[in-house]
Amino acid sequence: MGQDVSAFSDLSVAVLAGGLGTRLLPVVSDRPKALAEIHGRPFLTYLLEQLSNAGSSRVVLCTGHLGEEIEQTFGKRYRKLQISYSRETRPLGTGGALRLALPYLLSDPVLVMNGDSFCATDLTSLWAWHCNRGSHATMLLAEVPNTERYGAVKIDLDGTVTQFVEKKQGGSGSINAGVYLLSRQVIGSIAEGTVVSLERDVFPTLMKHGLYGYQERGRFLDIGTPE
Repeated sequence: MGQDVSAFSDLSVAVLAGGLGTRLLPVVSDRPKALAEIHGRPFLTYLLEQLSNAGSSRVVLCTGHLGEEIEQTFGKRYRKLQISYSRETRPLGTGGALRLALPYLLSDPVLVMNGDSFCATDLTSLWAWHCNRGSHATMLLAEVPNTERYGAVKIDLDGTVTQFVEKKQGGSGSINAGVYLLSRQVIGSIAEGTVVSLERDVFPTLMKHGLYGYQERGRFLDIGTPE
């Protein structure tokens, strides 16, 4: 039996905003990557707007490098969103940062978002789909014309992830859009205080244990490069 779909507003949300942004240094050297300006606003604003519009009530910003600037920018509230902070003292990777934040994440599952990408999707539809699958782990997939920079994700007819294709193969396809619904069991299984990548270490091991991909056709934006 799946979770209560009506409880989307009760979901804890973790936004992974602690990346060093080394590729962005030529254009964003004085601030965290998540504060890079897009159309005159910090990029993180767009993610907080998306969450607020979907009805989220609380979010934990997982920060690291120059994390105090994110705290100074957003404080404890954005619109109706209550904001908490979990800050790395050293880089732990996406998985390690998420594990560090677990004490602040009260729901099961938890909505997780990368702080350097945006996908135009209905988060409540993703949540409903996840609930109906009774999934431990669901990743949002975006359709892009060229997967070369990202690596592709293959799914079968019911959405089960069957393969991660290496970067540099190119061609159109589905990619990991950096939005996940993960059970507390999955997050809690990550070793504390260690450098762990969700993408490289966690998701490949979940493939044979019910990792699902939810396909989205909406626009995808990644701010990982200066362009």
